[in-house]
Amino acid sequence: MITGAAKRVGAAIARGLHAEGANVAIHFRRSADAAKHLCDELNAVRTQSAITVCADLLEIEQLPGLIAATTGAFGRLDILVNNASTFYPTPIGDITPTQWQDLVGTNLKAPLFLSQAASTHLRKAHGLIVNMIDIHGQRPLPAHSVYSTAKAGLAMLTRSLARELAPEVRVNGIAPGPILWPEAGIDPVLKQEIISKTLLKRSGSPEDIVRTVVFFAKDAPFITGQILAVDGGRSVGW
Repeated sequence: MITGAAKRVGAAIARGLHAEGANVAIHFRRSADAAKHLCDELNAVRTQSAITVCADLLEIEQLPGLIAATTGAFGRLDILVNNASTFYPTPIGDITPTQWQDLVGTNLKAPLFLSQAASTHLRKAHGLIVNMIDIHGQRPLPAHSVYSTAKAGLAMLTRSLARELAPEVRVNGIAPGPILWPEAGIDPVLKQEIISKTLLKRSGSPEDIVRTVVFFAKDAPFITGQILAVDGGRSVGW
C-alpha cells in the first residue's frame, strides 16, 4: 500500500512496484479521478492487481480500514510506503495550530498510526515499511519550521519502528532532495540555486525514488533502520 499514490512520486512508486510484480493499494484523499485512472491502467496490465482506498489520514480512526481493505483484496500486506505529505511555508510569527496539526499530522502522526495498524500483517509477511522523509528533516528549510520538524520526527520514527518491529519487519526511510518541484511552481532563480547546491548539478526524477523503494523491497534484506538520501549529493555539499 502506498499513501498519496494518485499523483506525482506516489503514482510513480505504485507503477514501479507493480512492474516488479506487486499488487498495489492506491491510497488517495481527494484525487479520486487520478487514482481511478492509475488503478485502471495497472489492472489493464494485470487484472485484479490494483485497488483504490480513500481516507483522510488525519482521521486516525480511518487508518485500520485502509489496512483491512488492502488485506481483504489481496490476502496479505508486504510493503507499506508512507508517502503522503503536506508541504507549505510556516514562517515564525504566523504559525497557527491548524497548520501544526496538518503538517505534523500528515508527515508524522499518520505514518505512526498507519504503521501501527499494519504491524500485525507486516510481521506475518516479514514485510517492509518505507517512510518518505526529506533532506530537510536533517537541515531545516527556511520558513518551513513545522514541516522540517515533522520530517525530523519521521526520521526518528523510522529508527524507532525498525527497533521495535525487528526482527520480522524492516523499516527504512528515503530522504529526497530536488526531485519534483511544487505544483504551484517555483521561482527560476531559486530553482537554479537549489540545483547548484547538489554535487551532481542537476535535479533528480521520480524514477530515482522508485529505484530506491524497489532496492529496499528486493535487494536489501539485511538493511533496516536506515535513511538513504536520494538528493544528488546536496546533503553533502550544502
